[in-house]
Amino acid sequence: MSVEVRKIKYINFLFLILLLWSCSLTRGLKQNELLLYDVQTEGIEKSDADAIRSLIQQKPNTRIPVLNLSPGVMVYHLGTAFYDSSKLSSRLEQTQVEARELSQLINEGNSSRKVEKRYRKLESSISNLERKLDYGNWFMRTGNAKVILDSAKVASSRQQINVYLQNNGFFDAKVKTQIDTTGKKAEVSYLIEENAGYRIDSIFTKSDDPSIYQLLEKHQRFSLLREGEKYAQTNLTKERQRVEDLMKDNGYYTFSKSFIEYNVFKDTLDKKVVIEQLIRKPGQGENHRLYTIDSIIFTIASPNDIIPDEKIHSEWDNVQFIMYQDRYAEKIIRSRIFQKKGDVYSKNAVIETQRQLANLDVFRFVNISFDTLDNRIRTKIFTRPNQKFQITNQLGASVTEQLPGPFFSHSLRNRNLFRGLEIFEFNFRAGLEGVASATTEGGVYRSRELSTSASIIYPQFLVPFNFGTLEKFGRYNPRTRTLLGYSYVNRPEYVRDALNTILAYTWATRNLKHQFSVNLLDANLIRSNLDSLFRSRLEELQAQGNNLINSFLPSYVSSISGQVIINFNQYGLYRRNQASLWRLFVESGGTTFNFVDPERLADRNLNYFQFLKFQSDFRRYIPLTNNSTFAYRLNLGLAKPYGISGGVLPYEKYFFAGGSTSIRAWQPRRLGPGSFTPETREDGTFDYRFEQPGEILFEAMFEFRRKLFGYFDGAFFIDAGNTWTFAVDPSREGTDFKVNRFYKELAIGTGLGLRMDFDFLVLRLDMGIKAYDPARPEKERFILDNISFKQPFGEKGQQVFNIGIGYPF
Repeated sequence: MSVEVRKIKYINFLFLILLLWSCSLTRGLKQNELLLYDVQTEGIEKSDADAIRSLIQQKPNTRIPVLNLSPGVMVYHLGTAFYDSSKLSSRLEQTQVEARELSQLINEGNSSRKVEKRYRKLESSISNLERKLDYGNWFMRTGNAKVILDSAKVASSRQQINVYLQNNGFFDAKVKTQIDTTGKKAEVSYLIEENAGYRIDSIFTKSDDPSIYQLLEKHQRFSLLREGEKYAQTNLTKERQRVEDLMKDNGYYTFSKSFIEYNVFKDTLDKKVVIEQLIRKPGQGENHRLYTIDSIIFTIASPNDIIPDEKIHSEWDNVQFIMYQDRYAEKIIRSRIFQKKGDVYSKNAVIETQRQLANLDVFRFVNISFDTLDNRIRTKIFTRPNQKFQITNQLGASVTEQLPGPFFSHSLRNRNLFRGLEIFEFNFRAGLEGVASATTEGGVYRSRELSTSASIIYPQFLVPFNFGTLEKFGRYNPRTRTLLGYSYVNRPEYVRDALNTILAYTWATRNLKHQFSVNLLDANLIRSNLDSLFRSRLEELQAQGNNLINSFLPSYVSSISGQVIINFNQYGLYRRNQASLWRLFVESGGTTFNFVDPERLADRNLNYFQFLKFQSDFRRYIPLTNNSTFAYRLNLGLAKPYGISGGVLPYEKYFFAGGSTSIRAWQPRRLGPGSFTPETREDGTFDYRFEQPGEILFEAMFEFRRKLFGYFDGAFFIDAGNTWTFAVDPSREGTDFKVNRFYKELAIGTGLGLRMDFDFLVLRLDMGIKAYDPARPEKERFILDNISFKQPFGEKGQQVFNIGIGYPF
């Protein structure tokens, strides 16, 4: 029997060798074809190496180290095995013939609903077949074809690199190429001789118009051309755009880049350039005109032909309104128009007006046009209302505790509710989520959740007194939200429902770099029904001095909070540029009880809380190359109960560590606090049934991301962090924060991730492995050495798989 097993092993091994050999990159090449095996660039010292490499039109296939194999090519070849272009062309032709016949029936009025449905299906099939003919099937689009050396593309790449160097001040640069071949493999080297880079010696401006000359001089400090800096053609392009924007923002409505000319004079001895900026006139003996606003007309046309356009005329603060019906507040609209009669024309004011009117979410579009007479401008703003009611239904799945949970959501939006451009929103959501039971051993259970809310969003700050908020804050998209909501959660341990009301103010700076929100009121009335086993567990903790049971009793939680989000360089829309985001959050709970005797207000059938909470969440994204990036996140949180809270926070206000967007080597909400050691099961592993709330949180997450092939990206990450409590917890030894030991209690996990990035959706699988576990005795906490050839993922429970949607940060 052992001999037979050995033979099977040998056969499988030989089959694997043959399979890998058949997938060799050089196998199957034609006689005159060479595989592009490697590309090198030499001599780059002062230039942007990544920018130069991006100009190379042919890159070698991504290969597995040592082996002459490429996963992308293997996937592509798998697709070619099922790809027949002639059959696809035949199917496309037949489908198009049938579609034309059905289209003719529809146009003649001889169709039925079945025919129209069939026609739409055929149109979709034609689109899919055309895409397959142009780009191949799914496997071919996901993988990569073999890169065969193309000498024409090599020559074109050399030329583009040379142009790039010239445009970046290396006027004396030379670029050569060298091709080395070994068998069927070719290595291309781009040999670059940069020589000296030219710098800007001086810049001067010539203009016959003294007004323009003075304007440019006044804003010279914002110029993108500076003496002593390296010459770059791109800076000339950016400076030309800056000057045009400056002119248009200061009344020169008809000015354009075509009136700006740059002359560059080279000094080949000193390797310097002198730049002349010339502002040309629109015509012989003419100066550029300065335009002022003569009048403003705002038109709201009927949304469709059914509703008659009554053309109701009105005026508010020198703005003429023409509306199809008298149902829009002129003063609100006027607060979002940043032009006034007699003002000098400003391009920025026009852009700001269009943006803020669009932010109201009341108009389908906003078109701004101008009529000119001499040097006067008539501004015409034309809009149509958005649909009055908007209904959205969504069916999807969320992932918690490694299990997908289906959910259904419904939302209704009613625009211009009280004819003051208010928006009414109604939301409903019901779903199932996977949760680990805190009362029974093992297993994941379904948590049923339901929530509904109704809110009204006002496009202004609602305050009890008027101090010109509309006029002062219109540029900052001010909003007031009033909300009433209800939520219901049914878990194995408890059934919990809550009534919630919110009064919140939000606004943002004009460049959207800073976003602010203030919750002036956030009140919650909470009721809980505890499972008998869970209640017994909480009572056991209470007997040991831990009053966590108070977080689950009927309670009233109110707070005031504020948040600012600082977004550097549009974090979240990143691809090539560095970007950062910093979120600061402050909350004060039960603040009223600081000024009024709690006994006078409190209903003793309810629990009340006083607490302070602070959180700082900083994220940064740094591109390293075109295909790789480095990202990190630093998250700090503090939550301190005081006063009538009895040393306990509302459960939702605690911090938790572990999970797919936290320390990924631990299960969700199961890490810590501090060096607390969970109970041990019979097999020696920790019992992670119970969530572990903490009052202090620190997380540091570092991730290296690299594009693999097609839609697939890979990641390597290291996470570190934990939670702690301010005071000693008698039921959980080692949870309190101490300066002399907290750094020894930072849990560390590492791992690998695989992502499928479809632009509109990112599917993520991360495998985290515990490297340093603070729950163990101090000298036994480093456990990464448990990994071996026999145990590639370490001991039982050391690895955790996380399934998620979107990036972790």
